Formats: sequence, C-alpha cells, structure tokens
Amino acid sequence: MADTSTTAILIVGAGPAGLATALTLAARGTAATLVGPAGDPGDTRTTALLDGSVSALRQAGAWEAASTHAAPLRVMAIVDATSRLMRAPPVSFAAAEIGLDAFGWNIANADLVAALEATAAAEPRIARARQRVVSVAIDASAVHLRLEDGSVLSGALAVAADGRRSPLREAAGIAVAQWRYPQAALALNVEHTRRHRDVSTEFHTETGPFTLVPLPGDRSSLVWVMASAEAERRAALTDAALAEEIERQSHSLLGKIRIAGRRSVWPMAGLAATRLAGERVALVGEAAHVFPPIGAQGFNLTMRDIVALADAAAHAPDPGATEVLDAYAAARRLDVAARTATVDLLNRSLLSGFLPLQGARGLGLHLLDRVGPLRRLAMRQGLATRLGS
Repeated sequence: MADTSTTAILIVGAGPAGLATALTLAARGTAATLVGPAGDPGDTRTTALLDGSVSALRQAGAWEAASTHAAPLRVMAIVDATSRLMRAPPVSFAAAEIGLDAFGWNIANADLVAALEATAAAEPRIARARQRVVSVAIDASAVHLRLEDGSVLSGALAVAADGRRSPLREAAGIAVAQWRYPQAALALNVEHTRRHRDVSTEFHTETGPFTLVPLPGDRSSLVWVMASAEAERRAALTDAALAEEIERQSHSLLGKIRIAGRRSVWPMAGLAATRLAGERVALVGEAAHVFPPIGAQGFNLTMRDIVALADAAAHAPDPGATEVLDAYAAARRLDVAARTATVDLLNRSLLSGFLPLQGARGLGLHLLDRVGPLRRLAMRQGLATRLGS
C-alpha cells in the first residue's frame, strides 16, 4: 500500500507563486506542504515587485534575501513610440508624488526564486514534497494527491499554484476562458553605458510595449512585445545585431547596449478562470489569470491573491470549507476582472488602427499627465498597496 500523509494545506507548484503562498501562510503561523519540483532555473525574465508586494514579502521574511539583487523603481515613464496620427504625450510618474521612496523593486526571476527557496528552507512550518503530482482525487473532506513514487498526500485545502496549464484546476472542474494575441515577448537583460537613474521606461509601439526596467548597476531588463515572427527573428540574431536593434528602438535612451546572458521568447496569451475556487481547491497566480506584461501587474496580482487567501484560510478550523473559499473568491473577483480587462484593452489599443480607440488612449494619458489628483489616484490604484483588498 502506498504511503499516505495528511496535512491541512497542500500547495501544488513550487515556483514563485507556490513559494510565496507557503511563506505567507507560515508567517501567520499556518503550516503547509509545498508539492512539486523546483521552478525553471533558465527563466530569463524579471519581476517588478510593487510596493504592496514588497511589504508582503517582507512580512513573510523573504525580502531581506531578495533585496540585495533588486533595483528600485522610482520613476515610471510611458512614451508613445508609434508613428500614428493620434499619438499620446510622454507621461512620467514619480513615486515621491505619493510619498514613497520607490514604486517597487525589479529583480531577476532566478534571484527571486533563490531568495524564496532559501527562506522556505529555513521555515519549519513548510514541508516539501519535490515530486510531480500524477493524479488528483477530490471528495467532500479532502484533496488527495498521488505523487510519482506512489505516495499520497491529503489535505483539507489544495492551492493551485501550478501555472496556466494547472492540472489541479482541471481536476477541480474549473473552466477557463483563453485567448491569444498575434504577439510574443522577447525577454533578456542588457548592460548599457548610461545610467538608468531608477527609471522604468515603457515605449508603446504598434506591435506592443517595449519596456526597459532597472536592475542593479548599469543593467536593465527588457521585455519587448512584438509580432511573433519578429520575436523569433530577433531571438536568432547575434548579440551585436540584437543590441543594435534594441538601441535603435529605445532611441539610445541608455546609450550603447550590450546583451547580458540568454534571451527567451514567450507567446502572448490571456487566460481567466471562470471561478477562483472549487471544492477544496483555491487558484492563485497564473492558474487563475494570465495577461500580457504591461504595467507590472502580473506577479503583483498574484501576491494579492496570496494575501487574500491567507486572510481567509490561515487559522480557519477547516481551511477548505466552502465559506472560506467563497470569502477568498469574493475578495479577489473584482480586482482580477478589472486588471485583466484593463491590460487587455491597453494591449489591443496598441494593435488597433481604429482612430477613436487611439484617440481615447491618447486622451487618457494626456489627462494623467496634466491632472495631478487623477495621476496620483492612478498611481495608488496601480500599486494596490493594500494587498488583499
């Protein structure tokens, strides 16, 4: 007979979302078992952790280990680099306007995962099962996970932190809406001869955003969203040729460019779960929502999921009870829907040649540039510093 063990909370997926969930629960005195192999060590992307996410990671004990690898984001600039008739004015948002030293911090995903892993390894409330889940069974009292070695883990609540193709979400019978964009993102890091001065700059182009985000030193991360065929073409260029195209697209904002490390291509797609929870299962992160990398919303939305789930489930006599999961879903429904719709609309407005839509985007950015109270409100809403609200 296979070995069987029981715990209150199982977290499926040991990437950033799963690790952050386990640490957030542990900081509240709640034990959990983290299930699955380590995340992708070759991820070339970075994560812009906004102020609320930094605060949550600090409370979870992970920020000290991560902060030495992160760069502050003190100014966020948007530049309309299209050649269309209706163009928006450049807009800059300074954290000092809303009383913050920085909007957040940018960190390489590999460094973020390493910091979360190190913190979790030292936390006695977090147990690890590093094997893949091969089957899931759900009944009225528990979720049962069968692992590769035949052992079974059972828990009152299972958290799906296992990504956009989540097997746990599928086992829970939660449907998703999915859509694709005619775009892909080229992600890599660069070194440059001019200082970034802690300014993140998002150039809006006809094929998507081209975003340079500070890293420590004279380095920045680049996420360049473009037509899928162009992404593949540029990914195959020599370092020198790619650097030249990046320098041209950025209008030499950061001076001479040098490619630093690997590059990767990520097809652009969207996903929205029809429900954020099912019987004894809660979805967080990309198991629940996926959208293009615009406005630094992706992992910050995930952190708000995690804090809201911890608010609902930590110390609950039965963390998988219907009332607990209903409270979690209700707390997150509006925020997830609003952020998904906003990012989708902004991305489609860049791709669209429809003049009224271009005009609306330009007018919105003009108002944000000129109307101080509106700009400050937009900054606070973008940060969502009250995680879980």
